[in-house]
Amino acid sequence: MRILLAGASGFLGTRLVDRLSADGHQVTRLVRRPARDARERRWDPSAGQLDPATLAESDVVVNLAGAGVGDKRWNDDYRRLIRTSRVDTSSTLAITIAGLPAADRPRVLLNSSAVGWYGNTGDRVVEEDAPAGEGFLADVCRVWEAATRPAEDAGVRVVRLRTGLPLHRDGGLLKPQLLPFRLGIAGRLGSGRQWLPWISMADWLDAVGFLLDRDDIAGPVNVVGPNPVTNAEFTRELARQLHRPAIIPIPALALKAALGGFAHEALTSTRVHPGVLTRAGYPYHHPDLSSALHAALTA
Repeated sequence: MRILLAGASGFLGTRLVDRLSADGHQVTRLVRRPARDARERRWDPSAGQLDPATLAESDVVVNLAGAGVGDKRWNDDYRRLIRTSRVDTSSTLAITIAGLPAADRPRVLLNSSAVGWYGNTGDRVVEEDAPAGEGFLADVCRVWEAATRPAEDAGVRVVRLRTGLPLHRDGGLLKPQLLPFRLGIAGRLGSGRQWLPWISMADWLDAVGFLLDRDDIAGPVNVVGPNPVTNAEFTRELARQLHRPAIIPIPALALKAALGGFAHEALTSTRVHPGVLTRAGYPYHHPDLSSALHAALTA
């Protein structure tokens, strides 16, 4: 397939490019700087600018673009960037797709979203039919997903990837925890009772490929493992695999002082089940946290 990918330089995007290329697909990256070779196309999503011909030459579009929610301490400017970096890219792609003649439109748009859609669910299990919750990230996810509607209204299959917490030692949830765990100065966050919707990197990559091929699946899809755990359980298992103690809890007040607004999200409980993937028969490589962490730490 000819795949157009936005967000190719990010934590997930770089790994997806490698996987799709290894599988024999032709991957073209959308970049905001001048294109360096034939595998890149320039665009300016903040201005809504994208050459329609770029989309007309693609079978599939995958959009993973967006500023990292854990990359910096949140202030008003960074909150705006988190929102606009997602909405502008999604809107530019969807509107440009909708403006193409039907015969030239890509057959599917896989657009990133997040389990932040659900807000704080406590101990309540949620699937894809649950409404948006409350809070900053839930609000971002609401407008982020809504930005893809022009493509959907034009008859293109749109899949909204409500991704959880992919596990890999080089990024995401795991990377910033490894050093304090190895030094023996780590522990649960806050109460430790909040649920974490993790997924192994191998399963995230394979789930994306699975959804590219499944023409019968559209709308939101929870891209998470089938067995979420609490933060306390995650802490115990990571400590066990690193052969280190993890007995120093990090109080909620300390998190708020260190992380600002993002601390609220780190303490949020999101107990998400992959309803669509499970019913579609997706075969998980790592259905439990133990195997997923082992794969992440030995990759």
